[in-house]
Amino acid sequence: MIKELMKSIREYKKDSIMSPLMVTMEVIMEVIIPVLMARLIDFGIETQNLGYIWKMGILLAVTAMISLMFGVLSGKYAAKASAGFAKNLRKDMYYNVQNFSFSNIDKFSTASIVTRLTTDVTNVQNAYQMIIRMAVRAPIMLLFSMVMAFQVNAEMSLIFLGTAPVLAVGLFFIMTHAHPIFERVFRTYDKLNNVVQENLHGIRVVKSYVREEHEIEKFEKISTSIYDDFSLAEKLIAFNMPLMQLCVYVCMLLVSWFGAKLIVSTGNDPVNGMSTGQLMSLITYAMQILMSLMMLSMVIVMITISRASMERIVEILKEESDLKNGPSPVTEVKDGSVVFDHVSFSYTGKKDKMCLKDINLNIRSGETIGVIGGTGAAKTSLVQLIPRLYDVTEGRLLVGGLDTREYDIEALRDQVAMVLQKNVLFSGTIKENLRWGDASASEEELVRVCKLAQADDFIQTFPDKYDTYIEQGGSNVSGGQKQRLCIARALLKKPKILILDDSTSAVDTRTDAMIRKAFREEIPDTTKFIIAQRISSVQDADRIIVMDKGEVSAVGTHEQLLQTNKIYQEVYYSQVKGGSEDETFR
Repeated sequence: MIKELMKSIREYKKDSIMSPLMVTMEVIMEVIIPVLMARLIDFGIETQNLGYIWKMGILLAVTAMISLMFGVLSGKYAAKASAGFAKNLRKDMYYNVQNFSFSNIDKFSTASIVTRLTTDVTNVQNAYQMIIRMAVRAPIMLLFSMVMAFQVNAEMSLIFLGTAPVLAVGLFFIMTHAHPIFERVFRTYDKLNNVVQENLHGIRVVKSYVREEHEIEKFEKISTSIYDDFSLAEKLIAFNMPLMQLCVYVCMLLVSWFGAKLIVSTGNDPVNGMSTGQLMSLITYAMQILMSLMMLSMVIVMITISRASMERIVEILKEESDLKNGPSPVTEVKDGSVVFDHVSFSYTGKKDKMCLKDINLNIRSGETIGVIGGTGAAKTSLVQLIPRLYDVTEGRLLVGGLDTREYDIEALRDQVAMVLQKNVLFSGTIKENLRWGDASASEEELVRVCKLAQADDFIQTFPDKYDTYIEQGGSNVSGGQKQRLCIARALLKKPKILILDDSTSAVDTRTDAMIRKAFREEIPDTTKFIIAQRISSVQDADRIIVMDKGEVSAVGTHEQLLQTNKIYQEVYYSQVKGGSEDETFR
């Protein structure tokens, strides 16, 4: 886990090394100060040597200033290293998510990924900053102070060693009991984000059904759960401070008691017994030793908190896409022909849960193929295999005469344009949204594809026309307008295969017919798959595929299916209700 995280340090290695180096120099200066103070007391104040007092005083001031300088530098390097580390972590996670296949994305909820990119990364950032500063400072300070304390008085220094087992037991108890709680807390954070996201996304539905109180109760329930878990974990962690203070005060009392007795019995002799200056330096070292132990405990506590976050981040970083290029991927798609050769598919990969079963289809380049069927008939699953959003479980799927697994994924998808059921527009102008299809498209090309998609008319009614700003998710345009903009965006790719997955459901039948007429006349060489619920959307297709429970029920023209297929007949007569068809744009 640590090895995987450390890959994200990269260009901040220098800062990550400089911070511990500066901390080490700072500690050395701090350890020297008690020695200078002891000499100041024993050989300056006790002997009333004013010259020596001035000399040691200046030396103390210089040492303190140098220590301060090293402390400031260590903080600067630590802040830069931890912030850079967090930046790279977010970048690496986001980059890896972009490479996920749909099946990889299915493993993580949107709310969970957002939490990992924000809260979890912040926890790891804070822990890393403590590690390269406090986790370095504490053991070095502990070691140096112990060495100096033993040089002053070895017997008295044994008092410090007696506190180590007590602290070790306390920290072990905190770590083992707090970590599982924090793991549970971060999983609950995912649920909290999911509740908020769902509420904001469906706020119009919530208000329409007057369900605000219900949503508030859901939020309060999960928020209370986080509060309860955090309170329990913080209570365990809070046990750390009184334990530390107990050890500090016990050590201080024992050092003061035995030190005072030793000074009285030896007559303040720094050579054969103990002097006032030595006692003062010993007390200072005692404080440094115990403060280093407290810092070490704080680092351990922070690592305990962030450990769950580290594990969740590594899950994202180590997740590998199950769709990969072969050893010598083909980068050119010959044409838009599509062949399903005994194709079966399961989202779970299990053969007993196939959603597509033994599909055999041969589609010529340039054909218009309608796909129709009831809800859950696996229409979308069928077309999602073409751009290799998923791999087939059994059989072969050929595009342009080659198995989709032989293509470079990016090259294949560049020749397949999809307009999915859920139309997505991004915040930005209409131009910026359209140019997702082709970043270098000219103004004339934008207008051309919008006319094909019957979008130019309504765009011209906007004050800013193609520079009109689209809000996040396209909330300031209607469903039909959003669908037509998405179709125009797909056409801008100039694909060999165009897939419309129920993407004209929000437009009226007249506009739908005009879009299909434009397709026939303007892009005859593009293979078109039109998934629809309305018969009128597919009736003029070259062939229509009728799907039923993951299988191909029938393939034929509109007239043939009306004569031979019961499912198609039921759908047709339920929609036309015995009325005549609108032949205007056929």
